[in-house]
Amino acid sequence: MFPAHRPRRLRTTPAMRRLTAEVQVHARDLVLPMFVADEVSSPRPISSMPGVYQHTLDSLRRAAADAVASGVGGIMIFGVPDPDDKDPQGRAGIDPEGVLNRALRALRCDLGDDTIIMADTCLDEFTDHGHCGVVAEDGSVDNDATLDLYQQMAVVQAEAGAHVVSPSGMMDGQVAAIRSALDTHGKHSTAILAYSAKYSSALYGPFREAVGSSLHGTRASYQQDCSNARESRREISLDLEEGADMVMVKPAMLYLDVVREAAELSDVPVAAYQVSGEYSMISAAAERGWIDRDRAITESLTSIKRAGADFILSYFADVAIGLLDR
Repeated sequence: MFPAHRPRRLRTTPAMRRLTAEVQVHARDLVLPMFVADEVSSPRPISSMPGVYQHTLDSLRRAAADAVASGVGGIMIFGVPDPDDKDPQGRAGIDPEGVLNRALRALRCDLGDDTIIMADTCLDEFTDHGHCGVVAEDGSVDNDATLDLYQQMAVVQAEAGAHVVSPSGMMDGQVAAIRSALDTHGKHSTAILAYSAKYSSALYGPFREAVGSSLHGTRASYQQDCSNARESRREISLDLEEGADMVMVKPAMLYLDVVREAAELSDVPVAAYQVSGEYSMISAAAERGWIDRDRAITESLTSIKRAGADFILSYFADVAIGLLDR
């Protein structure tokens, strides 16, 4: 007796597979992270991230306009200061004339509300020690002293034009502190995307080249351990209680179980960050002919969306748009 139902009927052609797909990634689901650097006179390739650049302000404006025209849902901006401007408090990130804040103003002027401009709200690119906050005498990161700087940074970013500020330092209470500061300064419409479950990962290596990180050692004392999932639920719950408008899991591909749990727990949009190491692994394997790059891009993004992410930060965002309907 042959089976009455044959699932293979729905796999016969590309058109049939598109029609019956349970999960689809759309251009609007993708956010493109971009880097703007003080010390470059022309776009500088990032060797460990083929196709990604440290931009000048002018080249950033052009590249951002192109990305928005292609249909991406938003852009996330990271600033790379001149090394001589780094200090223990990362004050170049708080300076309204610092590279990141100048870029935010220019992009908001260029793009207005045609896209979502997100700012990385963290000090690690700007500190001479490379940590995400103020380092105490005993070598630990001082949580509360760091929150004071995050408040200042978020307000300056909002005033520069960011639609969304994105605290990524994993300091306790960072969402509540930033929300209070934004509201006090009348920035009630500025949203907070909380890096709620950010793991201490080996996959950030290329990013550290991208931002010229000064870090020696690890951030394991304040980022999460890869062994822990219940801890992520606690972190996400706390950020939701503190007023996060969106929550994020980082990295994405090795933490799809955490993305799924975040989606089940959260009553606000859930983001996942396909980080530099994930980008570089796919790119390197494709360069060697070991995998099909285009298929790996679409499959990886689809898996993140299938796990429950509402939107995805990915360095593939702009190129992925041309692949999504295949």
